[in-house]
Amino acid sequence: MIGPLLKQLALAAIIFIGLPNRMTSELLFSTHKLSLLVNETNSFSVSLSQPVKEVITVQLVVKNPTKIKLSETSFNILPSNDGAHQLEVTGLSPGLTTISANVSRDAVSTMHAVTEVYVQHSVILSYVSFVIGWLYFAAWSISFYPQLYTNYTRKSVVGLNFDFLMLNLIGFTLYSAFNLGLYFSPTFQEEYFQANPGGLIPVEPADIFFSVHATIITLFTIFQCFIYERRTQRVSYTALGLVSIYAVILVVSACFTAYSKLTWLDFLYICSYIKLSITLIKYIPQAYMNYQRKSTMGWSIGNIILDFTGGTLSMGQMLINGYNYDDWKSIFGDPTKFGLGFFSVVFDIFFMIQHYVLYRGLEPYEPLPGTDTENSERPNIPSESPVIADENDCDTAQTD
Repeated sequence: MIGPLLKQLALAAIIFIGLPNRMTSELLFSTHKLSLLVNETNSFSVSLSQPVKEVITVQLVVKNPTKIKLSETSFNILPSNDGAHQLEVTGLSPGLTTISANVSRDAVSTMHAVTEVYVQHSVILSYVSFVIGWLYFAAWSISFYPQLYTNYTRKSVVGLNFDFLMLNLIGFTLYSAFNLGLYFSPTFQEEYFQANPGGLIPVEPADIFFSVHATIITLFTIFQCFIYERRTQRVSYTALGLVSIYAVILVVSACFTAYSKLTWLDFLYICSYIKLSITLIKYIPQAYMNYQRKSTMGWSIGNIILDFTGGTLSMGQMLINGYNYDDWKSIFGDPTKFGLGFFSVVFDIFFMIQHYVLYRGLEPYEPLPGTDTENSERPNIPSESPVIADENDCDTAQTD
């Protein structure tokens, strides 16, 4: 009994004593983003999160070496060196590139050792792009409120399409799940870095705020549908069928993920693809409803104007950045973001034509009870009620 016990204690002691030597240090860059002009030089530093007992050789890797020049691409970090190693970066031509690192020891992690370097034509254009970014962020965030106010003042949601609301809620919920998962979950982040070595998490705090805020406001708008007048409006069977398809895709994907056939990162991307598809179709039910009613009453034009402003500014920012960083490939080589923004703007223009041109100032057409809208050329006259002349009128006519 004593022999096995002593062996276990000895093994535990060896593990405990050996832990400090096997603790992982991390290679750190002083910044994850650098901006500089062509022929301008900037600097950043490289250090370890904690000292190691061996010489560490660091090899820097530039994704696109035609864009920048490093003062050195390989150097050693000595065990006695607790300070940071300074490096200089010189811009050669406009564009975006990344600097990552490889090290000679497995005990040092390089997972977060990456810096994006932006080489630009003009500092002024970068400031213009920054301001435009905040403007379209504000326009898109505020765009949800005019519809809330319209519903509140009318005490009615008649004219607001419920299919649009449901698709919007699902889309923004999935978008929020994507942003929150990728920004906060170490598991998702680890899978992302494994799939994209030297990459950066493509989610900013502003993305999280926008998606969560949009989800909450959409929920509140749906709440208004329960407390205000809605008449016979409801979610269509077509929309319910589409949502059922989305639900099946999500459930099947979650099952594949649970059995390790897909990664959780793959599941997040499936959520984002569903969100993209919803963005393409969510405006169609509202546009068709306006056409049927021959009116836009109940559908806030303020929402459309702000969405149009945000979409136009977003595309403008992409064009400015395309020129300033000589990065047209990100727009035309992978047109998803630009195409979705353009598609939304086209729908906004269509809604404005409906509101200001086609149905300007028109009350919605609503058939009277008993109206035969299929057989009557004048559907405002109930076809089931025969027109009978008054007896006094008949007597007057005979006298004449």
